[in-house]
Amino acid sequence: MILACALATSALQAQETPRLTLAEVYGSLIGGSPRIAAATAQAQAARARIGPASRWPDPSIQLSLMNRNLPGLGLQDPLGMNQIQVMQMVPIAGKTGLAVKAAQADATAEAARAREVSWEVRTRAAMSFYDIYQADHALTTMAETRRLVQDIIETARVMYTEGRGRQTDVLRGQVDLARMDEEIIRMRAMREAMAVRLNSMRGLPVDAPVATPLLPRFPDSLPSRQELEAHALGQRPMLAAGAARIEASDAMARRAGREIWPDLTLGVIYGQRPMPDGGTDRMGSFMLGFTLPLTAGSRQRQMEAEAKAMNAMAIADLDDMRNDTRGRIGELHADLRRARALAALYHTTLLPQIRATATAALSGYRSGTADFMTLLDSQMESLRATQELFRFDAESGKAIAELEMLTATELLDPASTADTPGGAP
Repeated sequence: MILACALATSALQAQETPRLTLAEVYGSLIGGSPRIAAATAQAQAARARIGPASRWPDPSIQLSLMNRNLPGLGLQDPLGMNQIQVMQMVPIAGKTGLAVKAAQADATAEAARAREVSWEVRTRAAMSFYDIYQADHALTTMAETRRLVQDIIETARVMYTEGRGRQTDVLRGQVDLARMDEEIIRMRAMREAMAVRLNSMRGLPVDAPVATPLLPRFPDSLPSRQELEAHALGQRPMLAAGAARIEASDAMARRAGREIWPDLTLGVIYGQRPMPDGGTDRMGSFMLGFTLPLTAGSRQRQMEAEAKAMNAMAIADLDDMRNDTRGRIGELHADLRRARALAALYHTTLLPQIRATATAALSGYRSGTADFMTLLDSQMESLRATQELFRFDAESGKAIAELEMLTATELLDPASTADTPGGAP
């Protein structure tokens, strides 16, 4: 009961201090995450490649001074002339259309990837948010328990001076107190590292202060595993990107298969030379050329084989991503159910019994019916049980955050606040 009252007092005090909400964390990622900015820029670059893919190669223009006398560069009679030549390569067999289709599919894939990156960064930030939440409440619980252990040591010292206790009880209590100090130092260092990680994701200075996170309100119920799986397979951006990459690789494979068809080259030549009578002699020429696939077996056919292999890889990658998504949803759904069931068990059964045992041990020690080790063990067990409740909170929040990423769907309101933090069902 002493520990429960101390925790309630700490919760009331914490409400008066600045707190960090999950909505504030998510909001800072929009303009602060370099990874999201990089993915967005990459998607823009992919869109910019669609236009060039739809255009033929640039024509070439050549200016020539034909058959000039040396020295002096005068026109040689009768062959000297000034000439301008325009050449244009023309892809055939639908190669340009397939290139455009591949570029459009790549742009779709990169846009989906950018959305996936946003969800990934959001999830990583949520993980750090819940880690800090658990660390802060663990530190609060440890500080309250430390003060209680100090009171117990003082009680043991008084009983020893009165001849009703043992000196070993005092010494053992001091050792346990030192161990708690060690654990508090470690937890504070871990909390500092978590804050640095969260600040780096938000684009803030690494030494910027991070307020104690405020737990959001978890939904009373979530969709079934089958519903979550259906949402993920239909909405997850990574899977959409994989499908688009299959489309792109298929277009490239079809285009590679048509490389055996020669590209045409069209040309126009205009020439002129001055005539002795003062007139101008004008001439025109037209050209038609094409490439010859002389090494088709070692060039065009190998390009086609490479493109088909890339298409097969894209199909296998998508199948793997789907299988991994299904498996991960199953794991997270089970983890979330476990955390909620354990939180309910601790609240309704274990924690009340453990706290009652700790209170009875303290009264028993003062009356001489319980030994010092029983008292310390009961207090440490109460500390561990209370910390477990906050761990269940963190595990539930992490599971929900990752499920949101996999399904590309918000499952809780990040701006909401829980009424009773500490694993309340």
